[in-house]
Amino acid sequence: MLAIIYGAVIGLAYYMAYEVRFDFQVPAVYQAERLHLIWWVIGVKLVALIWVRQLGTVLTYFSIPDLLRLIWSMAVASLVLLLPRLMGITLLSPPRGAVLVDYFLCVSALCAMRLSTRLFRERVTMGRKGMPERRQPIAIVGAGDAGASLAKDFINAPARGFKPVIFFDDNPEKHGKLVHGVPVVGPPEAIDRLKGLPEIDKVVIAMPSAPAKRIREVVSVMTRHGLKVETLPAIEELASGRVTANRIRPVEVQDLLGRTEIGLDSAAIRELVTGRIVMVTGAGGSIGSELCRQIARLNPQRLLMVEQSEGSLFVIEQELNEMGMSGVILPLVGDILDEARMDYVYGRYHPAVIFHAAAHKHVYLMERQPAEAFRNNVLGTRLLARLAVKHGVKTFVLISTDKAINPTSVMGATKRLAELQLLGLQAANPQGTRFMAVRFGNVLGSSGSVIPIFKRQIERGGPITVTHPDVTRYFMTIPEAVGLVLQTSVLGEGGEIFVLDMGQPIKIVDLARQMIELSGLQVGDDIEIVFTGLKPGEKLFEELRHNTEEHVTTAHPKVMRFVSKGGASAAGQGQLDALEGRLYALDANDIKREIQRLVPEYSPFQD
Repeated sequence: MLAIIYGAVIGLAYYMAYEVRFDFQVPAVYQAERLHLIWWVIGVKLVALIWVRQLGTVLTYFSIPDLLRLIWSMAVASLVLLLPRLMGITLLSPPRGAVLVDYFLCVSALCAMRLSTRLFRERVTMGRKGMPERRQPIAIVGAGDAGASLAKDFINAPARGFKPVIFFDDNPEKHGKLVHGVPVVGPPEAIDRLKGLPEIDKVVIAMPSAPAKRIREVVSVMTRHGLKVETLPAIEELASGRVTANRIRPVEVQDLLGRTEIGLDSAAIRELVTGRIVMVTGAGGSIGSELCRQIARLNPQRLLMVEQSEGSLFVIEQELNEMGMSGVILPLVGDILDEARMDYVYGRYHPAVIFHAAAHKHVYLMERQPAEAFRNNVLGTRLLARLAVKHGVKTFVLISTDKAINPTSVMGATKRLAELQLLGLQAANPQGTRFMAVRFGNVLGSSGSVIPIFKRQIERGGPITVTHPDVTRYFMTIPEAVGLVLQTSVLGEGGEIFVLDMGQPIKIVDLARQMIELSGLQVGDDIEIVFTGLKPGEKLFEELRHNTEEHVTTAHPKVMRFVSKGGASAAGQGQLDALEGRLYALDANDIKREIQRLVPEYSPFQD
């Protein structure tokens, strides 16, 4: 069937080439020649089309590569038709002028045939299937390659229910021009001053490489007008595929915070992990599970995933099994305070590298239950670190927090004590296990973090509760935090604490406002922000270093290293043992005072 269609188009173009060549007055001799050679011409051109596999393509799909194949194949066919005449054989060759005209007519006719079938499919056949009663008018911010590709996808697929009506773009050279028939009216801020703009229901930001500051400005402008804002993923996420409407997603807080991706020494990290037995504690948590994901991709000999919660452990085990890692991972249910169990794990599997992410991290909960924070964060870390020395572990990395710096919370103070345990053990065993800690700020999207709490409050209609109008925090993405942890394991020589350059702190009240606006609501009119006062143990802002720590540069520009001028003394160890023996005989305030004796810079909240 395709051969008949192509043959008819080729024959018609060849017939009309004579008419054009002779100004529609074809001499009788050439009329006979035209009829005599038509089947030869059709045959040669069909063979050329078969050669470039055009007879095997679906007519309704026509792209630039198909166009180039048509041009190339018809050029070769025309040369074949001219060859006999150039050799003096006129029997199988039309006049040279007719061949030249035929080439252009044939290419034009074949392209017209292919385009018409494509347009019929896209505008008529596909358009009628599931066509909504009304196509939602949208504006696209960004008239570059991503925006143009997105507009084309919407135009070619009207059944999606969206119709691009205007472009906004910061480049003044594009203002007043058309992209796929859609006008570029100006920068996003022009929406405030331009008159006669078409109705818009939604805005899609198509600026994958734009900085977060610009994204925030665009979102602010559009949400002021009550418009829903969506976006394309960042340029890194788009690298693996074409820009299409399917890739649009709502703007997330992460897009507005703008954490830039950190370059890591992947070769060195791979060298540390590949072919070795690696253990992750707290493997079911936000940080622990991401550690497992990234480490599993580095081909360890074995990945020991230690977790007290069997439900959380099952979830990450199933995820890694689906990634094809079942032969590498080993899920181990266990409590890091269970010395017999942990000693068995160390002795049975002999881990070379340990990432200790298991901890009690909730500030407010730990204020009311300081005994549990002390046991898990301090005694658990000390037990694991001592076993690391006993069993000859090469590298031990503690996941710490910026709240360990001049702490005001039990959680921060116990994490500082955990750091001191490692520093003390390193001083006592300088040639043994490399102990190091990594501090970072809040991680976006972790369980118990402020963002999911704000989301739930917005879904309930508010209010959003913020403790203080001036409270600020550093934020990181979970993959970024884990990347720092892995980088630390390579940079550390032992006895150091590492901190990432965490950028600028974010005011929590600004974060709350942005989340309200992203939901298409207005602060005050739709959702209130209520200030509740600082919670016990909470700081207005987090600090980056202790006064007793010396700053040392590293090979990585985004990683800072702090070396403590002191460590955990023998008397300190004796105090730990004494406190452990009477933890449950003391009330919360007494435990906090005991911790303060061990961490003098700790400023406890007393009930």
